[in-house]
Amino acid sequence: MSGHSKFSNIKRKKEKNDAAKGKVFTRIGREIAVAVKEGGADPANNSKLRDCIAKAKANNMPNDTIDRSIKKAAGDGAAVNYVPAVYEGYGPNGTAIIVETLTDNKNRTASNVRNAFTKGGGNVGSQGCVSFMFDKKGQIIIDKEECEMDFDDLMMVALDAGAEDISEEDDSFEVITDPDDFSAVREALEKEGIPMLEADVTMIPQTYVQLTDEQDIKMINRTLDLLDDDDDVQNVYHNWEEA
Repeated sequence: MSGHSKFSNIKRKKEKNDAAKGKVFTRIGREIAVAVKEGGADPANNSKLRDCIAKAKANNMPNDTIDRSIKKAAGDGAAVNYVPAVYEGYGPNGTAIIVETLTDNKNRTASNVRNAFTKGGGNVGSQGCVSFMFDKKGQIIIDKEECEMDFDDLMMVALDAGAEDISEEDDSFEVITDPDDFSAVREALEKEGIPMLEADVTMIPQTYVQLTDEQDIKMINRTLDLLDDDDDVQNVYHNWEEA
């Protein structure tokens, strides 16, 4: 896992998020709603909800907003019921893209996702067409500047909690876990007071694709921007290695 820094991509994502915090909070609010419906409103008995709360805090979501989201999901029988849908497809030059959504209208979402791919010169494929190129893993990114613990001590905490791998980059530490062990590892790091810049179960490409043609780069950015603007889209994973 080491040797490829994800931190620059994370920073780029966070900068975009900072310009549209309301949208980010809406997306996390949907994840909280799904977690509450699946496992109840008590974080002590719902690890998925605990993970959502940690993600919310990493994105600077205010505590009262988090609490409101939980109470709304727990107490409103007429609340919107969001269902997950995953789309896979290809961008320019065969780049692989996976789109995770939470939606109350699958037809609308499918149409919007297909439109984003088409406008970027790509196409939506069948289920499983690109997901085999990715590994589903828990990924925790820690900003070195924010972390007081040195690499060796951090490694011991992470590995003792069940992490698969930890790597050191120029500006960050990256902890990788099996998806089933993600919550335990994240909570162990949280207990040690380690601030996490990003903590989520994600899809990590097995190999990366570089785009050299300016038009290809313009087109994939068009697809990614359109997907980012869609409120139904929760996560987008791709194997384009951005320069």
